[in-house]
Amino acid sequence: MKRKICVVSGTRAEYGLLKWVMLKIKENSNLELKLIVTGTHLSSEYGNTYLEIENDGFKIDKKIDNILSSDSAVAVTKSMALALFGISDALNELEPDLLLVLGDRYEILSAVSAALLMNIPIAHLHGGEVTEGAVDDSIRHAITKMSNLHFVATESYRQRVIQMGEFPKNVFTVGGLGVDAIHQVKLLSKKELEKELNISFRKKNILVTYHPETLSLDSNEKDFLEIIHALETLTDTTVIFTLPNADAGNKLIINMIRSFEARFNFVKSFTSLGQQNFFSCLQYIDIILGNSSSGILEAPSFRKATINVGDRQKGRLRSMSVIDVKANKYDILEAIEKSYTDEFNTILKGCINPYGNGDASSTIVSTLATFPLETLNRKYFFDYAI
Repeated sequence: MKRKICVVSGTRAEYGLLKWVMLKIKENSNLELKLIVTGTHLSSEYGNTYLEIENDGFKIDKKIDNILSSDSAVAVTKSMALALFGISDALNELEPDLLLVLGDRYEILSAVSAALLMNIPIAHLHGGEVTEGAVDDSIRHAITKMSNLHFVATESYRQRVIQMGEFPKNVFTVGGLGVDAIHQVKLLSKKELEKELNISFRKKNILVTYHPETLSLDSNEKDFLEIIHALETLTDTTVIFTLPNADAGNKLIINMIRSFEARFNFVKSFTSLGQQNFFSCLQYIDIILGNSSSGILEAPSFRKATINVGDRQKGRLRSMSVIDVKANKYDILEAIEKSYTDEFNTILKGCINPYGNGDASSTIVSTLATFPLETLNRKYFFDYAI
């Protein structure tokens, strides 16, 4: 009998990492894929990205609409409740042998909470990481403690998961799924990308992805304004924005981006680039600026400079290609100038992505097909020797 592996996805970025695992689950003769889609995938405001999933050939077994129109902390909390309600019914109907989730989003916390109480084993991808500037950090660690199998990106993250009391035999170092995806995606040529996005690359090109710092909501407007003030001084530069996740405080940032875009013809924003366009952009831009995990996890594979602003990604293992700055116009401009120096470009040519060289998906799926799930029924705390 095939093992039913249920995957839950709530955002475009998360799906981009899960896609290749899902494909390999479909291809494995011992596994059967079940798929629950929720979160921003089902929102027109965020591009109805569930259509991308269907266009990739996946059957969506259950759609759980949980996004409310407000971006307040109360609305996000209510969205969690809606996700928990809907995913509980979906899991009850689908009866999976194991739930597979990635990362640190609040929708995923709801899914894992339901599976835990329904005695469904949980496999967690990308645990053990630290992002001190976002509530995601606490959510990620909570998911780790509710999960039974762990697939982490680096050995240091494996040690952290074990330190949290997880049995070493259940924790696998597989590398970053973003690096895995880079090796799978066919990138567009510069001309193809310009036509697809209706943009023109200039002498200098910057990709900006900035999400709210959910532990510092009061400072988001001020901090993002510093980025805007830095960018508006640039010349002969194309600036491409991807809009933020559905976190508390995101609408303020979206409105600021739209206003900036309306004032300058060298600025273009996108609700969702899609993985192929996003990675193709990384191939041709000079800098990825903001506080997205992509600048830490994927950009080093393209040997591109990352200017990481603020504390959202604080604590993550990073390549020498990453320049950390405070949310200050002059610090940002100094970092941009540094990114174009011969000295820093020499560093970029020799940088190594600490998140591996790819093939994470194959290792994950092979383990899902063969690991004795009956040993996961009862969980014990592993006392880490200090």
